[in-house]
Amino acid sequence: MDPEIASLASTAGTTLVTLLTTESWQGIRDRLVSLWQRARPDRASAIADELDAAREELLGAQATGDPEAEVEVGAEWQGRIRRLLTAHPELATELDRVMSGCSPDSR
Repeated sequence: MDPEIASLASTAGTTLVTLLTTESWQGIRDRLVSLWQRARPDRASAIADELDAAREELLGAQATGDPEAEVEVGAEWQGRIRRLLTAHPELATELDRVMSGCSPDSR
């Protein structure tokens, strides 16, 4: 596996988990769904639903003090993003731009 793709997927998964519990979550959701729409249009709607479910899971975990949920959700999305980039490496530059523009540090 390309180490750059693995690193980008790891960073993207971590950033995604952080942003899903903020007020700006809809923007990152829409941008990620757009990437899936380009690469796997048949999965884009399901990805949108799964991102919504991940947000609800994370918000529930925050309310109950379950820090493991964040780690698990992050790992799950890191894997999904890694698989997307492995199959469609042409999306790596765009994903990097999305994550750079949405990172918690850029707010």
